[in-house]
Amino acid sequence: MVDLDPVTLSRMLTGLTLIVHIVFASIGVGVPLMIALAEWRGIRKNDPHYTLLARRWARGFVISVAVGVVTGTSIGLQLSLLWPTFMRVAGQAIALPLFMETFAFFVEAIFLGIYLYTWERFKKPMIHLLLLIPVVLGSSASAFFITSLNAFMNAPQGFTLKNGVFAEFKPLVAMFNPATPTKVSHVLASSYTASAGLLAGIAAYSLLRGRKEAYFKKALKLTVISTFVFAVSTAIIGDFSGKFLAKYQPEKLAAGEWHFETTDRAPLIYGGVMDESGSIKYAIKIPYALSILAGNSPNTEVIGLNEFPVDERPSLKIHYLFDTMVTIGGLLVLIPLIYMFRHRLSRKGNKRGYPKWLLVCLVLLGPLAMAATELGWLYAEFGRQPWIVRGYMKVAHAATTQDTVGYMIILFLALYIVLCLSCVKVLAKLFRNKDVVEEMRELGIHAKGGMKP
Repeated sequence: MVDLDPVTLSRMLTGLTLIVHIVFASIGVGVPLMIALAEWRGIRKNDPHYTLLARRWARGFVISVAVGVVTGTSIGLQLSLLWPTFMRVAGQAIALPLFMETFAFFVEAIFLGIYLYTWERFKKPMIHLLLLIPVVLGSSASAFFITSLNAFMNAPQGFTLKNGVFAEFKPLVAMFNPATPTKVSHVLASSYTASAGLLAGIAAYSLLRGRKEAYFKKALKLTVISTFVFAVSTAIIGDFSGKFLAKYQPEKLAAGEWHFETTDRAPLIYGGVMDESGSIKYAIKIPYALSILAGNSPNTEVIGLNEFPVDERPSLKIHYLFDTMVTIGGLLVLIPLIYMFRHRLSRKGNKRGYPKWLLVCLVLLGPLAMAATELGWLYAEFGRQPWIVRGYMKVAHAATTQDTVGYMIILFLALYIVLCLSCVKVLAKLFRNKDVVEEMRELGIHAKGGMKP
C-alpha cells in the first residue's frame, strides 16, 4: 500500500468510504418513505399490523441513521484532507449544497425525535403521521443537495475561468446544473428501491423460516409492490440519464457501451468480453438500441469514443458495471412481478402459499437492490475519469501529495468494520429481544390478524 502514489491511495480511501456510506445513505433516504406508507396504510385500513410495521422500521431506522452520520462526516473530512486542491479551487461553487445538506439533516433529525416519542399521544393518528413528512422531505432533500454537488462535477457551470483560476461563482447556477435533474431523480428512485427491497427481503426471510403471522405477509405485500413501482421508476429515469450522457458526457456513454465510431443507427452492446486486441466476443448486439437510448430515434447520431483524446477517455471496464447494473434492475422488476402474479392466484382460490424458490428470490431483493446502487455509483465515478471536475480539473491535479494516506486507509477501514458489525449486532438484538408476537399481544392483535375482542 505504501508503494502506491497519493492519488491512487486517495481514490481508494474515498471509494471505500462511498461504498460504505451509500448503503446507509440509501436506507436513510428510502426507509422514512416506507415507514410513512406503512403508517398511512394502518390508519386508512384501521389495521394495527401496519402500525406495528411502522414502529419496528422506525426503531431500526434510527440505528442506521447514527451510522450514516459517521460515514457521512468521514466523507466531509476526506474532501478536505484528500482533495485540498479541489476544495480550494471549486469550494465556493459547492459550498451552498454542502451547507443546505446540513440544514436538511437538522430538520430530519429534529422531527425524527419528535415522531419516535409521540406514538399514541394524539387522538387523531394522522397528526402523528404528519410529523413524519419533514423526516421524509429532509432525508430526500439531503440526497438532493449532495447529489447536486456530484452533478456539478459531471456538468460544471456557475463560474468563469480566468488565467486558470475559478472566479465569479454563482452557487445557484452551479447547483442547478444540467446533470442535477437526472442524477437526483435517479438517486432518489434507486434509494427508495433499495430500501423497499431490503425490507421485502427481511419479510420474506421471516416467512421462509416458517413464521405464519399475517404481519409478515402484509409486510411482504407492501414492500414487494413498492419495490416494483420504484424499480420501474428507476428504469424510466435511467432512460433519461442515457439521453443526458449522449448530450453532455458522450465519452462516458461511448465507453460504457463500447461504441467507438460516431454513427447513427448505433447498436447497443450487451454483455460480451473485450480481449487485448480490442475485439468484442460473446456480446449481444441490439440493433438501433443505442441511438434510440440517446435520442428516441434510430437515426440519432451517437458520438464514438475515438473522437476523444486517449488521455481523456474513461476505462472501458465500466461496460461491465453498466451491464451488471441493468441486469439486476431487470431482476428487481421481474421478481416482484412473479410475486404479484402468484399473490393474485392466491386471492382467486389458490391457497398453497408461496413456494420456497420464490421466497428465496424475494430475500435476494435487498442485496440485489443494494448491489445495483453500488454499481450505479461506481459507473458514475469511473465514467467521469480522468476528471474530478469534467473538462476543468483532473483527479491527478486535485489530490493531496501527503504520503500518509495509506495509514488513513487502515484506520478508516477498521472504523467501518466496527461500525457495520456493531450496526448488525444492535439491530439483531433490538428485534430479537421483543418478538413480533409479543408486540402484537401488547397492542391487542391476534397472531393471525385482527383485534382482540
